[in-house]
Amino acid sequence: MIEFKRKHGMNIIFNHVRGRHHTIIINYYMMRKLILFTITILGTVLSLTAQPRAAKTEIIPLWPDGAPNSSGITAAEVNNNETYMNVTEASMRVFRPQVPNGVCIIVCPGGAYVVEAANVEGSDMAGWLNSLGVTLCVLKYRLPNGHYEVPISDAEQAVRKVREHAAEWKINKVGIMGFSAGGHLASTLATHYSSPETRPDFQVLIYPVITMDPQYTHELSMRSLLGENPSKEMLDLFSNEKQVTADTPQAFIALSHDDSAVAPLNSILYYTELLKNKVSATMHIYPSGGHGWGFRDTFPYKRQWTEEFETWLRNVILIK
Repeated sequence: MIEFKRKHGMNIIFNHVRGRHHTIIINYYMMRKLILFTITILGTVLSLTAQPRAAKTEIIPLWPDGAPNSSGITAAEVNNNETYMNVTEASMRVFRPQVPNGVCIIVCPGGAYVVEAANVEGSDMAGWLNSLGVTLCVLKYRLPNGHYEVPISDAEQAVRKVREHAAEWKINKVGIMGFSAGGHLASTLATHYSSPETRPDFQVLIYPVITMDPQYTHELSMRSLLGENPSKEMLDLFSNEKQVTADTPQAFIALSHDDSAVAPLNSILYYTELLKNKVSATMHIYPSGGHGWGFRDTFPYKRQWTEEFETWLRNVILIK
């Protein structure tokens, strides 16, 4: 039998075992600290185990019968923890929620059109977006190697594939999302789509490359997409701020003021043209964070951008 008493700020525990009497004196404040520490550890463990996880996942080839074009890349594909190089076979990895809300987002990871960071700018978001009811498709697009038509054809095909599965996946709205150079691909689809079938319903651009203007562009992305000496006509064509029309899909844009890799003017120029064309758009510029934060916890404004995105999704996309 155990008896517990408190006296003069001390815990006194009388432990009667087999007729013997033991007295254990424990400092009250030490025990209080121990209990609080235990509660903190248990809370941390529970919060980690409660993190949302993706429900169902599958990989869908985009061109099972062969792609309509080629980048000319012959080197073997490299996969370093979902960071891809030399991609020549396009596919999308689909994460389906348990309770879909009707929205699918196709995400284009960034990497200067040279690599694709498909983890921190792709699959790492699956649990979060699935918890909102969003179906996430991480697009593994073929890298252009100077063949600008290759990645955009993959993005259009991804939209077709999603709409082919719309009834099965319970999808009624398809959006395109992109980070960095993937943001250029996403905004290219939003401004260069070839038919209503491949037009996204909305676009989400995170620290995107937008312009090919040599004064503001991300040079490596430009060269990887258009080659070493693109003409002025090609630079203008893929400066997506110059391709915005009244039919361009509504947009959510987020970036950091101190981004030294992709000039913030890329986003500002695009947002300005969306305003001029009366396209619904919202833009969030955070004071710090630089470039490439993706879904990393180290980004000091992660909670803000994800909550603001959730609000926009709920009040702008789902409400219509």
